[in-house]
Amino acid sequence: MSRYFRVLRLFWGAALAAEMEYRVNFLLAIFSSLGNLAGSIFGLFLFYRMGYNFTGWNWESALIVVGIFTLLQGFSAIFLAPNLNRIVRHVQEGTLDFILLKPIRSQFWLSTNNISVWGIPDLVFGLIIIGYAGSRLGLGIGNYLLGLIPVVFGLVVLYSLWFILGATSVWFVKIYNATEVLRGLLEAGRYPMVAYPATFRLFFTFVVPVAFLTTIPAQTMLGQGEFTWVIGAGILALLLFLISTWFWRFALRFYTSASS
Repeated sequence: MSRYFRVLRLFWGAALAAEMEYRVNFLLAIFSSLGNLAGSIFGLFLFYRMGYNFTGWNWESALIVVGIFTLLQGFSAIFLAPNLNRIVRHVQEGTLDFILLKPIRSQFWLSTNNISVWGIPDLVFGLIIIGYAGSRLGLGIGNYLLGLIPVVFGLVVLYSLWFILGATSVWFVKIYNATEVLRGLLEAGRYPMVAYPATFRLFFTFVVPVAFLTTIPAQTMLGQGEFTWVIGAGILALLLFLISTWFWRFALRFYTSASS
């Protein structure tokens, strides 16, 4: 395990050094994050401006969902997009051969080799929104810590889904459209699930588990959700992670390398 931590330190140190060569981009990332956050809050405001409330969700509690969604965006920009989107390139260019020959797990290498600072503004703004809404609702440290558990489960679910799609590049090579469809579906997590009709709620809970990414963590943080949903989120996260590992090994059976 210590060997993997040393590898992470080398990976991320080199990646951050390369990223900071373009510091102006960080300012652009801040403005981009502010624009996305403003769009999310404005969309939510359109629902509430006439006094309409989602059932069981007032303005502040709905802001918690927006904050968690913004955190997920930051996590995706920092860890997922810089790494998992490159799986396609490795397959296309044949550089996956070199990764498979390295003395560490290829899934670990592909998932952690790079890191980007451009998602940090989303993390900061997400925490600010959660902190602001939580202070208005009188949430304590216990609420935040309890809500952190399903948030972590949601991060694992998001990673697993993204990696499974990335693994399909062994067969289809160009899967950019598929990942964009996934990101588009995840946009539904900006707002509580009660904002959608019953059919969509079922779809975003049991088919594409968007509810486990934002709504269930927010309910847990607010003390409104049932603990069985948290347990379900943990089971789902573990199951999808194991599936992603198995699916990657299965996909490698069909990888013929650049020289064959």
